[in-house]
Amino acid sequence: MNSYSTDSGQSEDRSTHDTGSREDRGSRGSRAAGFLKRFGAMYALGLTGVVALGLAVAGVIPGVVGLPTVPGVDPALLAVAAVLNSALLLAVAVAVGVALTPRVGLRSHLLAWVGGGTAPERRLREEVPLAAGVGALTFAVVAGIDLLSRPFLGGLTPTVPTDSTGAAAALVGSLPFRLLYGGVTEELLLRFGFMTLVLWALWAVARRLGDRTGAPDSGVAWASIVVAALLFGVGHLPAAATITALTPAVVAVVVGLNAVAGVGFGWLYWRRSLEAAVVGHAAFHVVLVAVSLALLAI
Repeated sequence: MNSYSTDSGQSEDRSTHDTGSREDRGSRGSRAAGFLKRFGAMYALGLTGVVALGLAVAGVIPGVVGLPTVPGVDPALLAVAAVLNSALLLAVAVAVGVALTPRVGLRSHLLAWVGGGTAPERRLREEVPLAAGVGALTFAVVAGIDLLSRPFLGGLTPTVPTDSTGAAAALVGSLPFRLLYGGVTEELLLRFGFMTLVLWALWAVARRLGDRTGAPDSGVAWASIVVAALLFGVGHLPAAATITALTPAVVAVVVGLNAVAGVGFGWLYWRRSLEAAVVGHAAFHVVLVAVSLALLAI
């Protein structure tokens, strides 16, 4: 009788253990499936800009300044290299963003919707006016600094072209690249990926050093915004190098101009959503092209 009871108890223990293991595996599988679903949606969104980059490097999309060129190398081969490199960087950035965005209190309406939340149309409509206004304001600030700093740049092409044969057609033709790669993919890379990672890391350090809980405070958030904005500026130096020599003045102005815009987009990501940052970045380029076309028409 005792032997039977012992065997029965061991059998029940094994049964309970097996059931718990199956539930754990099911939970992990569900989390992994949810992650892959969110990753796939965000990555597919970013790939639109990666494709636009490849088309621009191959010469299909005209009017894009500062693209990589190598004498004697087929532009199609350069386009493939650019697409592969950007696709890899995008995958890393999106994985980081999907994993860490909810942990630091940042938002993406698309990410929430794919994860089972409500459709984001109403929230997006509410954010568009502010986001577009921030994009227009950052353009005004950048253009003003550009005009003041132009004498020190040693031939760097101005932000707003004033005379060039076919400039109007080139500007309009460059819009797909500006909106898709600049507005969408760069925001996934620099804000959703890098800024989110910096914010998470800084907040982890702050919590370890002090008695802090909850969402990251404004000081940590601003630090992550500025760090991401500076990287955004540094990332534009290779394009500037195809136009002029990178003197200290050129480096300072290129990094500074783009960092100003990056701070605006980062603020939108922090206070509103990733989609607001995308709209703000896109609005920056729309205003740039509109003002450029107006100046060309004078």
